[in-house]
Amino acid sequence: MAIILVNPSGLPEVDAYRQVSIATGSKLVFIAGQVAWDVNGVTVGKGDLAAQVEQCYLNVGAALAEVGASFDDVAKLTIYVVDWTPCKMSQLMDGIARAATKLGVTPVPPGTLLGVAALDIPEHLVEIEATAVID
Repeated sequence: MAIILVNPSGLPEVDAYRQVSIATGSKLVFIAGQVAWDVNGVTVGKGDLAAQVEQCYLNVGAALAEVGASFDDVAKLTIYVVDWTPCKMSQLMDGIARAATKLGVTPVPPGTLLGVAALDIPEHLVEIEATAVID
């Protein structure tokens, strides 16, 4: 495996992700920000953050699979959420958990969560991009 996830003893342990990833593979894979579109370009979960997070993760998973990778190979995620407030954390985590169940993984690499004013179109509430490392 090209990625090892670590929670260093000098940093707080966060349930949602690991603080550090160590990459030893030889190919970098950059997945463009994925929004809650289905295969036909139709937005899934209009107005439902958890449903959109789930679809974004499934889309990232599909992009990874296309290049022979999985969430085990992800070194870092960046999550952009429209009008982010901490009260949205439970919806975010619910969407992640639902996607993890469908994908059969626990996608917990290091990540950055950013609140943004808007995304590409008003109905999109979240966008997720990934960087992976494969051999």
